[in-house]
Amino acid sequence: MRRVIREADVVLEVVDAREPLRTRCIAIEKMAERLGKKIIIVINKADLVPRDVLEKWKKYFSKEHYTIYISASSRLGTRKLWTVIKKVCNKRPVKVAVVGYPNVGKSTVINILKGRHSVGTSPIPGFTKHVTQVRAATWLKVIDTPGVIPVETSNELDLVLKSAIPPEKMEDPVVAAVKFIKYAEKVSPGVLQEIYSIDEQNPYDFLKHLAKKRGLLSRGGEPRLEEAAKIVIRDWQSGKITWYHLPPEEEQA
Repeated sequence: MRRVIREADVVLEVVDAREPLRTRCIAIEKMAERLGKKIIIVINKADLVPRDVLEKWKKYFSKEHYTIYISASSRLGTRKLWTVIKKVCNKRPVKVAVVGYPNVGKSTVINILKGRHSVGTSPIPGFTKHVTQVRAATWLKVIDTPGVIPVETSNELDLVLKSAIPPEKMEDPVVAAVKFIKYAEKVSPGVLQEIYSIDEQNPYDFLKHLAKKRGLLSRGGEPRLEEAAKIVIRDWQSGKITWYHLPPEEEQA
């Protein structure tokens, strides 16, 4: 991560619009600042959150860094990203690095910047793996490997919310899903009941109902909670489950 940031002029930190604070990494921002790099916070998956909420987050983050919201999948705000990069750095060409937690959309942002018209790649000296620079425009170079921020694996809820790893690789997806369901009920009461048409708030009972509804039963007819848990976690990672937060001062008000 440090070497990716050191190589860049501008660091794009990608966060998830549904959980901007939980997918933000202050330590990485401080590292970039110490290395003298400009930072742009890119709020991705903007199509999952109301526009007025995105504007409030943009205002909140803009107190510290340039901020833009985009939807990489629907191309919302992607042209503005180029404009902000030009605005932030006068140096030419500009080298851009994209960093963030797994699955917030870093690779998609890189592909947006590269575009179809990017030409030529060159290895970056000193990297042991195949990290390259792509000339996306005459004035823009993109470091073609995103910097991945590690996640504390002991916090199951963070593993889910930050989409850190697929549910198949989780040590106990049921524990993670139960914590996620409890959190969902606190943040957006009834959201899961509406999505899955299951009128049950108790996390374990919810998973039992979901397993039965999807036909996920053992030979003895018992609901397979682990498979139901994986469905819920996957649906969050794919964007099927959505909610939003307001910035801290707005929620306190």
